[in-house]
Amino acid sequence: MYNRHRNAPAFIAFLAALLLALPLAATAGPDKQTGPKDKTTLLSLALQVQADTGDFNTLVAAVLAADPAVQQLLVDNGQHTVFAPNDAAFGALGLTPDNIGTAFDQDTLTTILMYHVVRGRMLAEDVLASDRLNTLLRGKQGFVGQSGGTLTDNTGGTANIYATDFTATNGVIHAIDAVLLPFVP
Repeated sequence: MYNRHRNAPAFIAFLAALLLALPLAATAGPDKQTGPKDKTTLLSLALQVQADTGDFNTLVAAVLAADPAVQQLLVDNGQHTVFAPNDAAFGALGLTPDNIGTAFDQDTLTTILMYHVVRGRMLAEDVLASDRLNTLLRGKQGFVGQSGGTLTDNTGGTANIYATDFTATNGVIHAIDAVLLPFVP
């Protein structure tokens, strides 16, 4: 059963629309030098992909349940690359939008999400040219292996990159088919 509560998808859609509107409202309006601003952040892009495909509901719920610094990272001006697990990836771990916020404490959920983010704008060709990616998770556990579009996490689990180069003003998103884990939860 995907959603235990009939209104959960509507609530997530409402929160997603609210989060999408906030970053855009903060940047909307005329710019004296260049005219209206058009800022598509990583968060607004993820929400748009979610709206277009009906996927990434669990990822959005995870971002909402994590430390607010994760949301801020996805709307700030820095450049980041996000490896975004789809709903099936979370489902393989028994996680849904309904239970992601209670399955892990906020610190663990934040750590797992930060393990999916790399500093800098890495398009698919950049990712494929790297054999090791340094995530935002600090220390010895902060690396993900990469070979031919397959990412390997610290537990030996793998995730395949299946859709690439969703670009935003502050980075790029690549969709993956498994959740990367820095440690066994």
